[in-house]
Order: sequence, then structure tokens, then C-alpha cells
Amino acid sequence: MPNATTWRLRTRALPLGARTLIMGVVNVTPDSFSDGGLFLDPEAAVARCMQCLDEGADLLDLGAESTRPGSRAGDANATVSAEEEQARLLPVVEGILKARPHAVLSVDTYKAATARAALAAGAEILNDVSGFTWDPAMAEVCAQLGAGVVLAHTRGRPEEWARQAKLEPDTLLASVREGLTAHMRAARAAGVAEDAIVIDPGYGFGKRLDENYALLRRQGELLALGRPLLVGVSRKSFLGHTLAPLFGGKAALVNAREAASLAAMTAAILNGASIVRVHAVRPAVEAARIADAILARP
Repeated sequence: MPNATTWRLRTRALPLGARTLIMGVVNVTPDSFSDGGLFLDPEAAVARCMQCLDEGADLLDLGAESTRPGSRAGDANATVSAEEEQARLLPVVEGILKARPHAVLSVDTYKAATARAALAAGAEILNDVSGFTWDPAMAEVCAQLGAGVVLAHTRGRPEEWARQAKLEPDTLLASVREGLTAHMRAARAAGVAEDAIVIDPGYGFGKRLDENYALLRRQGELLALGRPLLVGVSRKSFLGHTLAPLFGGKAALVNAREAASLAAMTAAILNGASIVRVHAVRPAVEAARIADAILARP
């Protein structure tokens, strides 16, 4: 089990290490790979967030722009402007906090303007899949407003992922380690507190299919970087491709990846994850309870 520590957020702190925390994902988008379009309406999104909290989510992660493979997220021609992203996102943040004032909200964005608006609206955490590299102003915003931050490792931008060269396990792990180290160094230089930082290996973000398993197997080595790990493997495409022999040779569709998601999530917990990012909350709560019980035994 990871060492006990505290994650400093904007207005509070979360204890990490005693048990795995469950982060429920709700995408306020028309095109996210897992639930795109289901929660684009603010009322539907808020209702889904209430359900996640009732099922045991410790915190929520809200995204209003898809970073699915092939998307234009992160480049100068991104199809979702900061204004549109905020128009989707802010009513949901406000609706959740009106219903549950003590809910812990994370916002999944790489845009500094959206981060500033979301934190001002009551979000506690900024989850940047680019690790502060796609918008140079992001680190300063998070430092100024005292946000908790999740810094993820990503190789290239989503439109480039399918063309990435395959890496051997040692090279892959070194790339992830070096990238996360650079992200943390930049965050600290901008004034982000050390205990505000959580790191994410970035499963599926610029990793080829089998590379994700090599990374998952050796994920615990990243604890040497000194910060807690947040892991998101829920419904990722590498799981669907592994299941292909069970589905007539075709990759399992998103809605058929839940058992595989729980298996990968459990492996992530046993390999050092303090927080797991999931779409189906209640099964994840139950699986995490079992993984934590294993880790608690001498």
C-alpha cells in the first residue's frame, strides 16, 4: 500500500494511503470515448454526479472536451474553445456544489482560462492530461489559486498517438519517469506546492496497446518519484483489444469492458495507485475494498 500522505487541495486536504480513493468520471461532452453525449445536458450531468457520490465516489472528475485518440485537443486548431468548454462545465460545477456543498470536484482541462473559471466556481483540483505543457499559463493559475493538481504523462497529442513508435519496456518506463519529473519540476518552479501534486502515468495517452501492460506491471517503480499515483484505466481501448478473441476477433466495445476495467484497476492498486479514476463507481468501490484488504495484510 502507498505511504500515507496528504493531498493539499484549494480549500482542504485529502488523506491518501489509508485506502484507495475512487474518482468518478463524468464527461460533459458529445464525443468522449466512453460516455460522450450521455451527460451533455447539465441536469443529466448533475444527476449522474449525484449517483456517483451516492455509490461511494470520494471525488468527481469533470471533463468538457474529449481527449480521445485522434482528437484535436491540445493543438492550435482544437475544436472546443475555452468559452465553449466553460459553457458546458460551469453549470455542472455550480449544480453539484449547490446540491452537495462538500463534494470534492476535479476539472479535466489543459486550458488555463477554464481552470481559473472552474476553480473560482468551487472546483478543488485541476487534472491536466498534458502535465502543464499544452498551455504554459496553467501552472501559474494553479499556483495562484492553490489548486490540487494531477500531472499526467502524455506522448504527443491525440492526433499523433496512432503513429507513435513502439517502445521497449525499459525505454517506456524511462520516458514516463522523465516526463513526470519534468512536469513536477515545472509545477514547483511556478509555485505549486509539493504536497498539492499527484502524478498520473497516462494509460492510453500516447502508449501503444501492449505498452500499457508493461507500464502497469512496473507502475510501482514510479513511486520513487515521491508523489502519490492517480491511475485511469477504465474502459481504455487496450483492454478492448486484449478481449478481442472473446468477441469474434474484434475489439470489445466500450460497454463490454467493465470486468476488464476492474481487473486492470485492481492491478493498479496492487502496484501503488492511491486514487483510481473510474466510470462505474459502485463496482470499483467494491473491487478497491478487496485490493486494499490484500495490501493491509502482512
